[in-house]
Amino acid sequence: MAAGHGGGEYKDLVVFLAAAGVVVPLFNRLKISPILGFLAAGVLLGPDGLARLASTAPWLAWLTIDDAAQIRALSELGVAFLLFMIGLELSWERLRAMRRLVFGLGMTQMAVCTAGLMVLFMAMGQPLVSAAVLGMGLALSSTAVVMPVMAERGRLTGPAGRTTFAVLLAQDLAVAPILITVTVLAATALAGATPAGEFDPSVLRPALLTLIPAAVGLALIVVVGRLVLRPMFRSVARARARGQGQEMFVAASLLVVVASGVAAQAAGVSMSLGALVAGLLLAETEFRREVEVSIEPFKGLLLGVFFVGVGIGLDLDAVAANPGLVLGLALGITVLKAGLIYLSARAWKVRNRTALETALVLGPAGEFAFVILGAGMVEGIASPAFTGTVMLAATISIFTIPLMAMLADRLMEKAVRDAPELTPEAITPGPAEGKVLIVGYGRVGRLVGDLLNEHGQGFLAVDSDPSVVSKARSEGADVSWGDASRVEFLQKCDLDHARAVVVTMDAPGKVDEVVRSVRAAHPDLCLIARARDEKHAVRLYELGATDAVPETTEASLQLAENTLVDVGVPMGLVLASIHERRDVFRRAFQEARPEAGRARPARALRTRVRPAS
Repeated sequence: MAAGHGGGEYKDLVVFLAAAGVVVPLFNRLKISPILGFLAAGVLLGPDGLARLASTAPWLAWLTIDDAAQIRALSELGVAFLLFMIGLELSWERLRAMRRLVFGLGMTQMAVCTAGLMVLFMAMGQPLVSAAVLGMGLALSSTAVVMPVMAERGRLTGPAGRTTFAVLLAQDLAVAPILITVTVLAATALAGATPAGEFDPSVLRPALLTLIPAAVGLALIVVVGRLVLRPMFRSVARARARGQGQEMFVAASLLVVVASGVAAQAAGVSMSLGALVAGLLLAETEFRREVEVSIEPFKGLLLGVFFVGVGIGLDLDAVAANPGLVLGLALGITVLKAGLIYLSARAWKVRNRTALETALVLGPAGEFAFVILGAGMVEGIASPAFTGTVMLAATISIFTIPLMAMLADRLMEKAVRDAPELTPEAITPGPAEGKVLIVGYGRVGRLVGDLLNEHGQGFLAVDSDPSVVSKARSEGADVSWGDASRVEFLQKCDLDHARAVVVTMDAPGKVDEVVRSVRAAHPDLCLIARARDEKHAVRLYELGATDAVPETTEASLQLAENTLVDVGVPMGLVLASIHERRDVFRRAFQEARPEAGRARPARALRTRVRPAS
């Protein structure tokens, strides 16, 4: 990187941000995965791209990335952020429920793929120890590429997404034991066997002792996280509720990711595993969804750095020197792994379509292969020349992951077309399976939630007061803390599958913001809002509310109802007249809107919140 104070020290950062600003919009417009764009940008901006032309056109040096090591350091943070976000989507309970896939299918996949790849490399002339290291490294898949690709295609929450994540999680948990195994294999190679040819167990002792700090470190992360995280975020949330500390919440979120990753590294495990544990701990708190919104931009940007780094690492000269071996090895690794993963998934009773999609996206190699193969070369048990060729093949196979996901999509679409017995309703869950989203959980929101529970209707509540949220959660209610005026936060609250949204806050301005955000995201979603008075109700109808309930009008109707009943008018007649008068008010508020003639009648939408028969 250029030295001095002329801006050269920030050149790589500027080049990356410029590439991101061009690549993502361009590839989105072309309906191509931006991940492919970042990978291609890495090749173009690296030493085998524009840098080759810098000798004839020196100005091109300003369009290249010089410090690949700095990019790799940032990319490690990107993977940690990804695992942190995955942890937020989980919980210890959900992880426990997935233990069959994680420790069953995941560990089976690791063992089967390692054995299959060992056989392949031994057939290519590699000794047993070297083949074992290569097999263990390439048995891993790319969490950093696969998970964003699955999320981008909407597959992450489906059966294939859950199965894929379970296998990737098992692989991430296996990274530390694999590195320890490499150390053991190196110690075995150096110490050798006894003269009688028997293995000396004493060579295992130093390597196995490295497990102790790893276990202690992860345990400390869990203990400290349980003690510190909720009080820390509650304090920041109180400051934000008073109109302060908006930046503090983002800073606290970043601190948790980086600190947990650094602590995990210090304990001898991967940074991403520490971030995953921190995400799991935060997933149990009321701040989970707001943290997701705060972290999302950083995760996407740092993962972009990761993909650019992978592209920079592709040595085109080495590929051109022996294209048949490199490309053939990449194809062989991907096909062999995909076949073995498919068979493993079927053996664990995974459905055929899910097993096929999982196998396709997990077939290519992963980023941890470079760590393990590098450790094998450092320990002197992997041939540098052959391992370098394998690393090139692994890099090329990572490039194919978005293409494998596209192939999986095509195969799944064909499978659905060839299965006429499945109705669209059976494939896509209907809105009746969603929950009612209550924005504001004060006295009004709490009453709405109680009545929904009484009639068997599920709900998720949101409030911006941390004390209200804490009290509600202590009573067993599903309440999250956050700013519901932001559509990104509402999306994290599963707005896309909500049956209805009820806005109960007593701040008219905030009610308007939430109604505007919800209606912009979903024009036809049933949206019921609390209004301060008649004028506010008219404004809410203008903003697109399905129903607006003014406090003053409802209080008057309630007083009238009690009075009529107390003076002896029959209850049936009273209720009928109250409902009739309420409809008169509603029509009057709706007709006061400038666009009333074009609006859809409120009653047509209200059927969305009726209980399923």
